[in-house]
Amino acid sequence: MKGFASNYMAMVVVLLLYSLLAGHLEARGEQKEENEVSFRWAFGAMVGQKGDRRLVAITRDTVLKTGDRLKLLLQLESKCFIYLFYRTAEDDIYLLFPKTLQQFETDYKTGKKYYIPEGKNWFELDENLGLERFYMLASSERLIKLEMLYNKYHSVDGSDKHAFAKKLITEIHKTIKQHHVFASAAERPIAIGGNIRGIVKNEKAAFPDIDPIASEVSTFNFYSKTFTIEHK
Repeated sequence: MKGFASNYMAMVVVLLLYSLLAGHLEARGEQKEENEVSFRWAFGAMVGQKGDRRLVAITRDTVLKTGDRLKLLLQLESKCFIYLFYRTAEDDIYLLFPKTLQQFETDYKTGKKYYIPEGKNWFELDENLGLERFYMLASSERLIKLEMLYNKYHSVDGSDKHAFAKKLITEIHKTIKQHHVFASAAERPIAIGGNIRGIVKNEKAAFPDIDPIASEVSTFNFYSKTFTIEHK
Protein backbone atom coordinates (compact mmCIF):
# COMPACT_ATOMS: atom_id res chain seq x y z
CA MET A 1 0.00 0.00 0.00
CA LYS A 2 2.87 2.31 0.81
CA GLY A 3 4.37 1.78 -2.65
CA PHE A 4 0.99 2.33 -4.29
CA ALA A 5 0.49 5.61 -2.40
CA SER A 6 3.95 6.77 -3.40
CA ASN A 7 3.33 5.96 -7.06
CA TYR A 8 -0.09 7.64 -6.89
CA MET A 9 1.39 10.85 -5.48
CA ALA A 10 4.09 10.83 -8.15
CA MET A 11 1.43 10.47 -10.84
CA VAL A 12 -0.54 13.38 -9.37
CA VAL A 13 2.56 15.57 -9.39
CA VAL A 14 3.29 14.67 -13.04
CA LEU A 15 -0.28 15.43 -14.08
CA LEU A 16 -0.20 18.73 -12.21
CA LEU A 17 3.05 19.76 -13.89
CA TYR A 18 1.67 18.74 -17.28
CA SER A 19 -1.46 20.81 -16.68
CA LEU A 20 0.58 23.85 -15.68
CA LEU A 21 2.85 23.47 -18.71
CA ALA A 22 -0.10 23.10 -21.09
CA GLY A 23 -1.72 26.19 -19.63
CA HIS A 24 1.53 28.13 -20.01
CA LEU A 25 1.93 27.09 -23.64
CA GLU A 26 -1.70 27.93 -24.39
CA ALA A 27 -1.28 31.36 -22.80
CA ARG A 28 1.87 31.96 -24.85
CA GLY A 29 0.02 30.90 -27.99
CA GLU A 30 -2.80 33.34 -27.26
CA GLN A 31 -0.30 36.11 -26.56
CA LYS A 32 1.49 35.44 -29.84
CA GLU A 33 -1.79 35.53 -31.72
CA GLU A 34 -2.69 38.83 -30.09
CA ASN A 35 0.70 40.37 -30.98
CA GLU A 36 0.81 38.96 -34.50
CA VAL A 37 1.61 41.29 -37.38
CA SER A 38 0.76 39.58 -40.64
CA PHE A 39 -0.14 41.21 -43.96
CA ARG A 40 0.54 41.30 -47.69
CA TRP A 41 1.89 44.34 -49.49
CA ALA A 42 2.84 45.34 -53.01
CA PHE A 43 4.49 48.48 -54.38
CA GLY A 44 4.43 48.57 -58.17
CA ALA A 45 5.52 51.06 -60.81
CA MET A 46 4.76 51.25 -64.52
CA VAL A 47 7.91 52.53 -66.19
CA GLY A 48 8.80 53.32 -69.79
CA GLN A 49 7.16 55.26 -72.56
CA LYS A 50 3.49 55.07 -73.47
CA GLY A 51 2.91 51.95 -75.54
CA ASP A 52 6.00 50.30 -74.07
CA ARG A 53 5.35 50.30 -70.33
CA ARG A 54 6.36 47.50 -67.98
CA LEU A 55 5.49 46.70 -64.39
CA VAL A 56 8.32 46.59 -61.84
CA ALA A 57 8.14 45.73 -58.14
CA ILE A 58 9.56 48.36 -55.80
CA THR A 59 11.28 46.61 -52.90
CA ARG A 60 14.13 48.99 -52.08
CA ASP A 61 15.43 52.55 -52.63
CA THR A 62 15.21 53.35 -56.32
CA VAL A 63 15.09 55.94 -59.08
CA LEU A 64 12.14 56.80 -61.34
CA LYS A 65 11.37 59.44 -63.90
CA THR A 66 8.64 61.97 -64.55
CA GLY A 67 5.68 60.20 -66.16
CA ASP A 68 6.23 56.88 -64.39
CA ARG A 69 3.19 55.68 -62.48
CA LEU A 70 2.77 53.84 -59.24
CA LYS A 71 0.29 51.94 -57.12
CA LEU A 72 0.29 50.19 -53.74
CA LEU A 73 -1.62 47.33 -52.18
CA LEU A 74 -2.15 46.36 -48.53
CA GLN A 75 -4.05 43.31 -47.28
CA LEU A 76 -4.31 42.41 -43.60
CA GLU A 77 -3.98 38.76 -42.61
CA SER A 78 -4.15 39.51 -38.87
CA LYS A 79 -5.72 42.40 -36.96
CA CYS A 80 -2.74 44.75 -36.90
CA PHE A 81 -2.46 48.47 -37.62
CA ILE A 82 -0.68 49.63 -40.77
CA TYR A 83 0.38 53.20 -41.48
CA LEU A 84 1.71 54.36 -44.83
CA PHE A 85 3.20 57.87 -44.82
CA TYR A 86 4.44 59.77 -47.85
CA ARG A 87 7.03 62.53 -47.37
CA THR A 88 7.64 64.95 -50.24
CA ALA A 89 10.95 66.57 -51.13
CA GLU A 90 9.61 69.70 -49.40
CA ASP A 91 8.89 67.70 -46.21
CA ASP A 92 5.13 67.80 -46.62
CA ILE A 93 3.62 64.64 -45.12
CA TYR A 94 0.56 62.70 -46.24
CA LEU A 95 -1.07 59.63 -44.73
CA LEU A 96 -1.81 57.39 -47.71
CA PHE A 97 -3.17 54.53 -45.60
CA PRO A 98 -5.51 54.47 -43.89
CA LYS A 99 -7.31 57.27 -45.73
CA THR A 100 -8.23 58.70 -42.34
CA LEU A 101 -7.39 57.45 -38.87
CA GLN A 102 -11.12 56.88 -38.32
CA GLN A 103 -10.91 54.08 -40.89
CA PHE A 104 -9.40 51.88 -38.18
CA GLU A 105 -12.86 51.88 -36.58
CA THR A 106 -14.90 51.43 -39.75
CA ASP A 107 -13.62 49.99 -43.03
CA TYR A 108 -10.66 47.99 -41.74
CA LYS A 109 -10.94 44.26 -42.32
CA THR A 110 -8.64 41.27 -42.61
CA GLY A 111 -8.62 39.68 -46.04
CA LYS A 112 -9.75 42.80 -47.87
CA LYS A 113 -7.43 44.24 -50.52
CA TYR A 114 -6.82 47.97 -50.13
CA TYR A 115 -5.42 49.60 -53.26
CA ILE A 116 -3.74 53.01 -53.12
CA PRO A 117 -5.10 54.85 -55.02
CA GLU A 118 -8.40 53.00 -55.16
CA GLY A 119 -9.79 51.01 -58.05
CA LYS A 120 -7.99 51.14 -61.39
CA ASN A 121 -6.45 54.56 -60.75
CA TRP A 122 -2.68 55.10 -60.59
CA PHE A 123 -0.48 57.93 -59.34
CA GLU A 124 1.70 59.72 -61.91
CA LEU A 125 5.04 61.38 -61.19
CA ASP A 126 4.97 65.03 -62.21
CA GLU A 127 7.74 67.54 -62.90
CA ASN A 128 8.74 68.05 -59.26
CA LEU A 129 12.14 66.44 -58.75
CA GLY A 130 14.01 65.47 -55.59
CA LEU A 131 14.30 62.87 -52.84
CA GLU A 132 11.07 61.56 -51.36
CA ARG A 133 10.23 58.79 -48.91
CA PHE A 134 7.52 56.28 -48.13
CA TYR A 135 7.30 54.95 -44.57
CA MET A 136 5.36 51.75 -43.94
CA LEU A 137 4.83 50.92 -40.26
CA ALA A 138 2.80 47.96 -39.00
CA SER A 139 2.08 47.41 -35.31
CA SER A 140 0.06 45.01 -33.18
CA GLU A 141 -1.17 48.11 -31.32
CA ARG A 142 -2.18 51.54 -32.53
CA LEU A 143 0.64 54.09 -32.53
CA ILE A 144 -1.28 56.71 -30.59
CA LYS A 145 1.51 59.29 -30.22
CA LEU A 146 2.17 59.15 -33.95
CA GLU A 147 -1.54 59.59 -34.68
CA MET A 148 -1.77 62.59 -32.33
CA LEU A 149 1.21 64.30 -33.99
CA TYR A 150 -0.25 63.68 -37.45
CA ASN A 151 -3.60 65.19 -36.43
CA LYS A 152 -1.81 68.17 -34.93
CA TYR A 153 0.32 68.60 -38.04
CA HIS A 154 -2.78 68.90 -40.22
CA SER A 155 -4.52 71.30 -37.85
CA VAL A 156 -1.86 74.05 -37.97
CA ASP A 157 -0.58 76.41 -40.65
CA GLY A 158 2.49 78.43 -41.55
CA SER A 159 5.66 78.05 -39.51
CA ASP A 160 3.84 75.89 -36.96
CA LYS A 161 3.08 73.37 -39.68
CA HIS A 162 6.74 73.15 -40.64
CA ALA A 163 7.71 72.67 -36.99
CA PHE A 164 5.16 69.88 -36.51
CA ALA A 165 6.33 68.25 -39.75
CA LYS A 166 9.79 67.94 -38.19
CA LYS A 167 8.28 66.51 -34.99
CA LEU A 168 6.23 63.99 -36.97
CA ILE A 169 9.22 62.84 -39.02
CA THR A 170 11.30 62.57 -35.85
CA GLU A 171 8.58 60.45 -34.21
CA ILE A 172 8.41 58.15 -37.25
CA HIS A 173 12.17 57.59 -37.11
CA LYS A 174 12.06 57.17 -33.33
CA THR A 175 9.28 54.58 -33.54
CA ILE A 176 11.20 52.59 -36.14
CA LYS A 177 14.40 52.74 -34.06
CA GLN A 178 12.63 51.71 -30.85
CA HIS A 179 11.27 48.60 -32.54
CA HIS A 180 14.45 47.74 -34.39
CA VAL A 181 14.70 44.54 -32.35
CA PHE A 182 11.76 43.17 -34.36
CA ALA A 183 13.49 43.82 -37.70
CA SER A 184 14.00 40.10 -38.39
CA ALA A 185 10.45 39.60 -39.62
CA ALA A 186 9.78 36.80 -42.06
CA GLU A 187 9.06 38.29 -45.46
CA ARG A 188 8.65 36.31 -48.61
CA PRO A 189 7.72 37.35 -52.10
CA ILE A 190 4.65 35.17 -53.48
CA ALA A 191 13.39 54.26 -60.28
CA ILE A 192 9.30 55.89 -57.36
CA GLY A 193 8.91 59.54 -56.43
CA GLY A 194 7.46 62.86 -57.45
CA ASN A 195 4.40 64.69 -56.28
CA ILE A 196 1.81 61.91 -56.23
CA ARG A 197 -1.27 64.02 -55.62
CA GLY A 198 -2.34 63.73 -59.27
CA ILE A 199 -4.24 60.57 -60.15
CA VAL A 200 -4.21 59.01 -63.61
CA LYS A 201 -7.20 57.04 -64.87
CA ASN A 202 -6.90 53.54 -66.21
CA GLU A 203 -5.75 53.60 -69.86
CA LYS A 204 -7.85 50.89 -71.50
CA ALA A 205 -6.70 48.21 -69.04
CA ALA A 206 -3.04 48.87 -69.91
CA PHE A 207 -2.12 48.78 -66.22
CA PRO A 208 -2.14 45.32 -64.62
CA ASP A 209 -3.15 44.23 -61.12
CA ILE A 210 -0.15 44.49 -58.77
CA ASP A 211 -1.39 41.67 -56.52
CA PRO A 212 0.86 39.07 -58.25
CA ILE A 213 4.00 40.95 -57.14
CA ALA A 214 2.90 41.11 -53.49
CA SER A 215 5.11 39.99 -50.60
CA GLU A 216 3.89 38.54 -47.30
CA VAL A 217 5.09 39.73 -43.89
CA SER A 218 4.70 37.60 -40.78
CA THR A 219 6.12 38.71 -37.44
CA PHE A 220 5.12 39.87 -33.96
CA ASN A 221 4.66 43.32 -32.42
CA PHE A 222 6.10 45.56 -35.15
CA TYR A 223 7.39 45.81 -38.72
CA SER A 224 8.61 48.73 -40.81
CA LYS A 225 10.00 49.43 -44.24
CA THR A 226 11.24 52.72 -45.70
CA PHE A 227 11.62 53.52 -49.40
CA THR A 228 13.80 56.45 -50.42
CA ILE A 229 13.01 57.58 -53.94
CA GLU A 230 15.11 59.72 -56.22
CA HIS A 231 12.91 61.33 -58.86
CA LYS A 232 14.92 62.48 -61.86
